Amino acid sequence: MNPLMNDRRNPPRAMSPFLHDRRKAPKLQWSSLLQRAHLDGWLLLGIIIFSILSMLVLYSSGGQDTAILIRQAIRIGIAAIFMILLAQIHPDRLKDIAFWVYAVGMLLLLVVLLFGTIGKGAQRWLDLGFFRFQPSEIMKLAVPLVVAVYLAERPLSPTYPRLLVALILIAAPVFLISQQPDLGTALLVGSSGLIVIFLSGISWRVITGFLALCAAAVPVLWYFMYDYQRRRVMTLFNPESDPLGAGYHIIQSKIAIGSGGLHGRGWLHGTQSHLQFLPEQTTDFVFAVIAEEFGLVGVIALIVLYLLVTARGMYIAAQAQATYMKLLAGSIALTFLVYVFVNVGMVIGLLPVVGAPLPLISYGGTSMVTLLAGFGILMSIHTHRRMMSP
Repeated sequence: MNPLMNDRRNPPRAMSPFLHDRRKAPKLQWSSLLQRAHLDGWLLLGIIIFSILSMLVLYSSGGQDTAILIRQAIRIGIAAIFMILLAQIHPDRLKDIAFWVYAVGMLLLLVVLLFGTIGKGAQRWLDLGFFRFQPSEIMKLAVPLVVAVYLAERPLSPTYPRLLVALILIAAPVFLISQQPDLGTALLVGSSGLIVIFLSGISWRVITGFLALCAAAVPVLWYFMYDYQRRRVMTLFNPESDPLGAGYHIIQSKIAIGSGGLHGRGWLHGTQSHLQFLPEQTTDFVFAVIAEEFGLVGVIALIVLYLLVTARGMYIAAQAQATYMKLLAGSIALTFLVYVFVNVGMVIGLLPVVGAPLPLISYGGTSMVTLLAGFGILMSIHTHRRMMSP
């Protein structure tokens, strides 16, 4: 029998359109479901993985307390609701309310300075009775949003007068947040706005001049810093000078990281956190717990995951159709990476201790809501794209 001839009794499986459609139907339905919900599958996958890692690490660093897992799960659930809601809002609507969001955020920062709740020596919270929150977290999204909308009103790159206005929009909330005092959040808010300016296409000559101006302003900044902030900076260079005071955090963190080695001590077997040597082991210094229990291999895997999520955000920024959407999406993605850099640099002793949590891993509510809200904006920008004609 000629092998090229079809056997009528055994038709090829590929010839059956019913089987072909049945195999592909689940994939198409899942993709269509995400599209209708305005959710990006890759970002959603990354968030789910980070949520699982957060639960594992917090269970260990929190002394195997299930209560902390329940509270973290509730916070993740609330943050996910904000993400889904923001993903439904068309980016053009965000553009329309950008300056209103910024104005409300500034007003709340002023209210914090006057009537805010004091905790751990800082006045950063507004207590509404049934819950309290940090208005400074709002500015992590309001600042890049308003700067992106403002700069996109004219062709890029921006002129010097427009750059000056953009810098004022950034400096005003940064100043108010630094007075709380909250140097870590002020740094992150300022970074989110400066990244928008960087992405707007300014020349390297302007960037170099700005960096020189910042270097010249260091003595002025040093004069206005609080005493404990100065001690943190000095301790960065020599933590052993005050091993039981300002240098304690960094010393214990380095011990935890170094003891992890290549493969780590194993999950639930970290000594620094379980024996209460490592301070803030569920929040600011949770990265040290990861390094001790999962070692260099686990740390590299975590950093790669952060880079993949950032890369997805930058891809969304590149695919965005409006200029302000490109600037906003790029700022959200790169600021997310700045969060990681600040926390990791602080924990390993390359940056001063500024109180910045590890994104999507550390225990906390307000920062989690802010991060997932930012991802919701990214999803909105990506899923609301207009179909381009060929």
